[in-house]
Amino acid sequence: MKKREKKTAKIAVPKSKKDNLPSQENKIINTEFTSAANNQRPITTTISMQRNFFKAHPWHGIQIGNNMPNVVTAFIEIVPTDTVKYEIDKETGYLKIDRPQKFSNIVPSLYGFVPQTYCGDRTADFAREKSGKDIAAGDGDPLDICVLSERAITHGDIICQAIPIGGIRMIDKGEADDKIIAVLKDDPIYGKWRDISDCPKDVVQRLRHYFETYKLVPGDISSHNVVDIDEVYGRDVAHEVILKSREDYRNIFG
Repeated sequence: MKKREKKTAKIAVPKSKKDNLPSQENKIINTEFTSAANNQRPITTTISMQRNFFKAHPWHGIQIGNNMPNVVTAFIEIVPTDTVKYEIDKETGYLKIDRPQKFSNIVPSLYGFVPQTYCGDRTADFAREKSGKDIAAGDGDPLDICVLSERAITHGDIICQAIPIGGIRMIDKGEADDKIIAVLKDDPIYGKWRDISDCPKDVVQRLRHYFETYKLVPGDISSHNVVDIDEVYGRDVAHEVILKSREDYRNIFG
């Protein structure tokens, strides 16, 4: 009895594409299938396929966008209907539960961060220069962003294109923790805004109030001095903050 003939066919990946695959994410899978024709004995063929089975890390693997700082990619962690605060796990890239919201503070917009940014020394220096306050450092996180949308978006762990129109200079425990304010690109209502001056004051006040109060603990006086909202600024300053955070990211991560 003859042994079944076993053939191996390798699917070639073009060099340009192969070079773009991170080496630690390349995997080989073997798929065996059997075919028979004309009453011949089955032939088992093993196909080796090279694939990238890992999604991009939201902080490091997603591009900020070619038209930044005018338009940036935003990774959304939480939405206004969430009663639990989610945030990215820096090591794995998965969304994790940071804490349940104990009190009535609910984020009034889509909230997340700008990929490939980092609030470090340059971001802190810029905040110190603009505020005249003693700011020890950046908070060591990616740059936060609030994205305004007229449409209800019901869950996080998504990316979107956002147009920065301003920001909130927040100092949290002596560290720079800016919040960029942006509008969802192509949003039928908010998408036409280009500066914080286009945004109704009540919307800005709602955002400001959230960040002024979201860390307050009833009956705990010490929690009242944790956050300092220094200023609400416009588009030009927001662009500078984004560029500084990009410099910080490149300085830390290359």
